[in-house]
Amino acid sequence: MSRRVVVLDYGSGNVRSAVRALERVGAEVELTADRRTAMDCDGLVVPGVGNFHACVAGLRAVRGDEVVDRRLAGNRPVLGVCVGHQVLFDGSTEPSLDPREGLGEWPGTVERLPASVVPHTGWNTVEAAPGSRLFAGIEAERFYFVHSYAVQHWGLQVTNPRFTEPDVTWATHGSRFVAAVEQGPLSATQFHPEKSGDAGAQLLENWVRSL
Repeated sequence: MSRRVVVLDYGSGNVRSAVRALERVGAEVELTADRRTAMDCDGLVVPGVGNFHACVAGLRAVRGDEVVDRRLAGNRPVLGVCVGHQVLFDGSTEPSLDPREGLGEWPGTVERLPASVVPHTGWNTVEAAPGSRLFAGIEAERFYFVHSYAVQHWGLQVTNPRFTEPDVTWATHGSRFVAAVEQGPLSATQFHPEKSGDAGAQLLENWVRSL
């Protein structure tokens, strides 16, 4: 039976490629901001490109923050991608005329990468968390990143008490940064699986199969 997946449509760009990638791995996909549909689906994808604060504002405008929180309270899967990964943390140091707090599902701050070349654009390997479900069979593959900011510090206190201990996957560009997190029903990747070729398709398939 195919899994019903909603890609949350809150004004973030580049959502069609995410829809197509999920369809290719067998999901029944709908792009919508409808709250009931987003609540009732098997899996919710929160995309995101551009400025952290603009994405948070867009999410809150369609009450996407409430949808994410209520889904997680009911143990219903959510996958954040790129800035959709970043907004799950407390906040960001990215400049904005209208600064916003993140959704706070994971404590942590998104900070500019201390690298000689920023943005970090292109393919990179990751240090997959042992026993990761997302990276099963693709632990040694490369994934496609496009970002200037990332979470670079993961403290022992940074856990969500609603779920089990998180599995944290790392990558390096200037410094080590969080490339992905998996914790109960909540998963997120800093890279774009929909742009990561066969490895990204396998990651999405792993997630869809887990729904």
